Amino acid sequence: MKIGYARVSTLDQNPDLQKDALEKVGCEKVIVDQVSGTVAQRPGLKKVRELLREGDTLVVWRLDRLGRSLCDLIEWVRYLDEQGAGLQSLHEAIDTSTSTGKLTFHLFGALAEFERNLIQERTQAGLAAARARGRSGGRRKALDDDKRALAVTLYQKKELPVHKICELMGISKPTLYSYARESQHADQ
Repeated sequence: MKIGYARVSTLDQNPDLQKDALEKVGCEKVIVDQVSGTVAQRPGLKKVRELLREGDTLVVWRLDRLGRSLCDLIEWVRYLDEQGAGLQSLHEAIDTSTSTGKLTFHLFGALAEFERNLIQERTQAGLAAARARGRSGGRRKALDDDKRALAVTLYQKKELPVHKICELMGISKPTLYSYARESQHADQ
């Protein structure tokens, strides 16, 4: 049996395109999640696990509907393989129930991991070069030194509520608390 899985990230998105494509390729059941892909525990995926039997195929419109990371996808393929089930992705034309499909899936996975590692190496090299020139990474401070000192002083004197200090200085509460911690560490 082919079991379709569709996912949209928000309630205002429509899963009809995915559902239509899954039904067109013969999915007898289509499970839909309306939740971000970053959420690990999705009710639809739990239902898919309950429905899957040996010989079944899980069909997705695109691989990113099933998992947001390579690790997620590889874990799903491993799980499906243990259950004696396959994975088919319509957009990428991958079917892990065939030897060629498994090879293709793993090649895509390896290339994605390689690209992620290259990006990480370039980022680290750029940060090292910036540090060598005396610059540090990270976001610029929202306030200059004088305004930061004023915000911390107002916070420590407790003459104004935190939300008023933040409103006055144009910063968020976490930023104010961060400045207060920095000031406290500098005084020690």
